[in-house]
Amino acid sequence: MPHENNSLLRPLEAYADYLRLPARLALDVRLQSLLDPSDIVQQTLLVAHEKQDQFRGRSDAERFAWLHTILARIVAQHLRRHDRFGPEHARSLQTILDRSSARLDAWLTHEESTPGQKAARAELLLLLAHGIENLPRDQRTAIELHHLRGLSVAEVAKSMEKSVESIAGLLYRGGKVLRASLRDPE
Repeated sequence: MPHENNSLLRPLEAYADYLRLPARLALDVRLQSLLDPSDIVQQTLLVAHEKQDQFRGRSDAERFAWLHTILARIVAQHLRRHDRFGPEHARSLQTILDRSSARLDAWLTHEESTPGQKAARAELLLLLAHGIENLPRDQRTAIELHHLRGLSVAEVAKSMEKSVESIAGLLYRGGKVLRASLRDPE
């Protein structure tokens, strides 16, 4: 039987866009041809449904962390299945996954926040993830690499094989759309 406080948390499916962010960041372009981040997220949610009675958390922050742990295990399992990727490669991708999620999670779980503030930030985080998911692909990639993976604009430009000016434009336009979507959620 699920933990009694789980009924107060949003449905697991509401976390799909949030989970797609670290899944996409962990699977660089070479890996995305082998593994679809959306499939990884669906597997994560399926495992979470199956193990929902094991979740003992009481907050969105704890639910985010629990889902992230499941996602990380699934990514690691898939990487081990592909002979081309040795254990050291799996560990480096795990580090990327942990760091990108930590950037989002740290903002969500600020120690001095009241429960109401944490709930509001959880809602905002889900809106932000949804907004990022709906950006045009190049804008989304530039924002994820720069803001979530922590790459410089020049590094993003090199990674995306575009000019620094082009990346600056993508970041500006994507940021503008995200700010508007957070002011006026659908």
